[in-house]
Amino acid sequence: MRVHTRRVTAGGLLGRLPAPTGALAWVRDGSGLVGWGEAARVEVSGPDRFAAADAWWRDFTASLDVEDELGVPGSGPVAFVSMAFADRPGRSVLVVPEVVVGRRGGETWLTTVGESEPHPVQPVTRPSTVRYADGELSVTAYREAVRAAVARMRAGELGKVVLAHDLLAVADAPIDHRFVLQGLARRYPECWVYAVDGLVGATPELLLRRSGQVVDSRVLAGTTWPHDGMSDDELEAALLSSGKNREEHEYAVASLADTLRPFCATMSVEGPSVLRLPNVSHLSSDVIGTLNDSPSLLRLGEALHPTAAVGGTPRADAIAVIEELEGMDRGRYAGPVGWIDGNGDGELGIALRCAQVEGSTARLFAGCGLVAESDPDSEVREAHAKMLPFREALEGM
Repeated sequence: MRVHTRRVTAGGLLGRLPAPTGALAWVRDGSGLVGWGEAARVEVSGPDRFAAADAWWRDFTASLDVEDELGVPGSGPVAFVSMAFADRPGRSVLVVPEVVVGRRGGETWLTTVGESEPHPVQPVTRPSTVRYADGELSVTAYREAVRAAVARMRAGELGKVVLAHDLLAVADAPIDHRFVLQGLARRYPECWVYAVDGLVGATPELLLRRSGQVVDSRVLAGTTWPHDGMSDDELEAALLSSGKNREEHEYAVASLADTLRPFCATMSVEGPSVLRLPNVSHLSSDVIGTLNDSPSLLRLGEALHPTAAVGGTPRADAIAVIEELEGMDRGRYAGPVGWIDGNGDGELGIALRCAQVEGSTARLFAGCGLVAESDPDSEVREAHAKMLPFREALEGM
């Protein structure tokens, strides 16, 4: 199979997506990758899903005839990646598009796989009405799950756990993935806007970027949102001085740095600072390392997932509590999402602020990091704030 990458003239990435469904995207502030069509795909599951996906990708790329005029991360063969959160149940997927358009550092390129034909861009559509209903875990049930988790942490069973719940949105017509993506990108340029196999969202959290021997990650944990008439500066100061939020953030940073450190010759941690978004603000730290060897992005993702930012601490105890108290299948919510190229470079975010879109229905997810000092009512309000980005994009607000 032939893969050809060439330079092309600039243009908006999301505006190139031709069809209402099947969008593949990883875009932040106008740069990134979009794709469409399927030249190949693989679905994997279980505890060995990362290793199976990595082996498939290595075998697939080894057989390609590649002509790449740029030779930069994201040119040449690319697969869009979306991994399940849990070992079971769960379905992870890698999709190799027929066409990829990429942009970084002022350069734009087009990659075609096989004998791809041009795809005319269809008009973008928006729903007229959207109604909402409880998902698998209602708000009331979520509040009680938080209460139970807090009681266990106060009893010393674990340090931190992240619990999520879901919400169903039903539109009056099939949902155009491009409409949602464009709305998210317009409102949240600081986030990575993504779409893989119907999972559509905008994440502020970069699990891992690999570019040659350099890896970096952006850890978010500890959240506040506009309330009580406080100014942005007052909210930021309160977040930085909050013992509960600093504790939650320290768990997440330590978890990621401790797991990544054995792969690295050098490592640094910068933060925390405050990342301001329109709906919430997060404590944010950057972890940067130089690799000892050359593990691929997927194998590094296997070691890191799930971080304390989406699972908890200790990891095994937190996952057991999630399975018991949530009682729902997260699917690919809070799993790694992004892209990988033929050199093993790429970017994986954490699939947050998202929904699984099928036809006219979207299943929204939101979760909150809990420690012993967490308040159930406050966590319900935080989860509601985290669902607003997708709701606003879906409704066109």
